[in-house]
Amino acid sequence: MNIKDLDLNLLRLFDAVWRTRSVSLAAQLLGMSQPAASQGLARLRAVLGDALFERSGTGVRPTPRADRLAQAVQLALGTIEEALNVSQLFDPMRSVRVLRVHLSDIGEARFLPELVLAMQRHAPGMRLEARPLAHDKIGPALDNGQLDLAIGFLPEVTDTLQQPLLSDRYVVLMRQGHPVALRWNQLHKDKNTSPDVAHAMLAELEFSAVRTHADTLRILELMHWQHRLRLTVSHFLSLPAIVRSSDLAVLMPRNFAQGFAQAGALAIIEPDLPLRDFTVSMHWSPRFDKDPCLQWLRATVAHLFG
Repeated sequence: MNIKDLDLNLLRLFDAVWRTRSVSLAAQLLGMSQPAASQGLARLRAVLGDALFERSGTGVRPTPRADRLAQAVQLALGTIEEALNVSQLFDPMRSVRVLRVHLSDIGEARFLPELVLAMQRHAPGMRLEARPLAHDKIGPALDNGQLDLAIGFLPEVTDTLQQPLLSDRYVVLMRQGHPVALRWNQLHKDKNTSPDVAHAMLAELEFSAVRTHADTLRILELMHWQHRLRLTVSHFLSLPAIVRSSDLAVLMPRNFAQGFAQAGALAIIEPDLPLRDFTVSMHWSPRFDKDPCLQWLRATVAHLFG
């Protein structure tokens, strides 16, 4: 074959199908119809003399030749994108771009208010979409352009560029006047109290937890408190009202718990727990490291929260 027989758009289509394992999703990402994507894929198959992708379940899987081609195609497209972006000027005041960011439910509450305010002031025409994804889906979504940025404690997300934003730790939130909270405060006035006494006191607690927040569940297991779990919910945001009206306690990031405690009727204790310290970072794909709009977004997030 000759390079003159290849259309750059066909390589972009190949890359999108290889990354998403779906012709329809690739078409959506590229802003084209599925029939047009199928026709383009047929042209590419004819030029290369290979099926490239085969049906598999609800999507497609690449042939061995497609897998061999993928890295070279991505490198070539990345080089072209970087060269074009070097001279590209980005004006946030004039942009109408849609930005897609992964955040958990507590991440939305922690980061969106200030980020939205900054965008209203400096990028009034841009739109922001929060798209929470399962952690194993975040890396591929960043890489294929479905996500522009991911913010959170995401140790499972690898092969991304990342920048730490803030340090946090898990604390225990419970209602003010809870017997354990009262005894804990008294305990810390007595500096000679044995750690075993503190552990025994905490072991009396009954807990609520968020099923998608694996680290809090892991802490309960490591402390041998999993049998004290009485309530499991989908989101952190429902828990403060439940904790305020019951004797249940919840493990929660301190930065978030402090806001609830300041609102009244809730108390925080900070025991020495395993896995309690963690770092919240922002993640992005090396493919889009030079994108001027996303550089602006990352700089804005770092300025607000770093």
